[in-house]
Amino acid sequence: MKALLSRAPGGPETLVVEDLPTPRPGKGEVVVDVAAVGLNFPDLLIIRDMYQFKPERPFAPGAEIAGTVSAVGEGVTDIAVGQRVLGFPGWGGLAEQVALKREAVTPIPDDMPLTDAAAFLMTYGTSYHALTDRAALRAGETLLVLGASGGVGLAAVELGKALGARVLAACSSQDKLDVALAAGADDGIVYPASVADKDESRALAEQFKALCGKGGADVIYDPVGGGYAEPALRAIAWEGRYLVVGFPAGIAKLPMNLPLLKACSVIGVFWGAATQRNPKRHAQSVQELFALYAEGRIKPVVETVAGLAAAPGALEKLAARRVKGKLVVTLGG
Repeated sequence: MKALLSRAPGGPETLVVEDLPTPRPGKGEVVVDVAAVGLNFPDLLIIRDMYQFKPERPFAPGAEIAGTVSAVGEGVTDIAVGQRVLGFPGWGGLAEQVALKREAVTPIPDDMPLTDAAAFLMTYGTSYHALTDRAALRAGETLLVLGASGGVGLAAVELGKALGARVLAACSSQDKLDVALAAGADDGIVYPASVADKDESRALAEQFKALCGKGGADVIYDPVGGGYAEPALRAIAWEGRYLVVGFPAGIAKLPMNLPLLKACSVIGVFWGAATQRNPKRHAQSVQELFALYAEGRIKPVVETVAGLAAAPGALEKLAARRVKGKLVVTLGG
C-alpha cells in the first residue's frame, strides 16, 4: 500500500509518497481501507515536531479518516468486515490502509458520506467538548467565535446555534464571514489580517466590543491565538469563559489583570486528551453529534482533493489560512 510519509521535520514539501507493507490487525484491532482523510492544523505541527505528540519516523500525518473495515483482529466482535466507519488515529491516516484499535473506530450512519465522516470528528468533537464540557454554554448566551470560517470555527458556529446561543463570527475576510453567516451566525465582523502593535490591538478590541454589545461575550471560542486573543478577551462579559483552542496566529500572551477585572475564566481545550481520559463521555458526545447531523442542524463544509500526492499542496493551503471549512483528501474509487 502507499502512504504519505514524514521522514524528517519540515513543512508539507518534505512529505513523500512511498510503499509500505499492508497492515494486518493485531489483537483488538481493525484494518480500515481509507476512503477519505480530514486535514487539520495539528497535521502541520506534527510534521514539524511542534505538536504535543512526536511519533517515531517515518510516519504518515492524518489524524482522522473514514473508510470501510477490511479485516478484524482477535477479540473484535462488534464491528464486521464491510462496515463503514470513521477513525481517529491521531497520525497515520494519509495511507491507503490503517490498522486502528477498536476503540479508535466508530461506525457511521448509513446516510453519512465518507467525505463528511472524515471531516466530522475532530472539528465537531473539539467544538462540542469546548462548548458543552468546558464552557457549559447555555441557551440565550452570547458566543463569539474567532476564525469562524475554518473547520473548528464553523463547527462552533453551528453548534452554538444548536445549543441556543446568539452566535457572533469574526473572520479575516468578507468571503469567509459570508460562509460563517450562511452557517447560522447572527452577526459578525471582518478583522485585520494581522495585529502588529498596540494601536491595532486597541482598535480591534473596540470592534469586538461593538459587535458583542454592552454585556460582552459570555463565551469566546478562540482557535486563532496570536494578537487576536487580548482584544477579544477585552470584550468578554463579567464571569465569561474564554476557550483556548489553537494558535495558528501564534501563542498568545494575555495580561493577567484582565481575567481579574472581568472575573472571567481562561479555559484550555485539549479534546484529544479528553477523549482518552473520559472515553465514556466521548462516546456519548459522538452519538449526540450524530443525532444533530441526522436532524440537519450540523453539516461539514467540505473541500476535497484527490490522491495522496495532492495532500502536501492541501496542507500548504491550510497553513496559509485559505481554507473555508474542512479540507479532505479522497483515496480510492
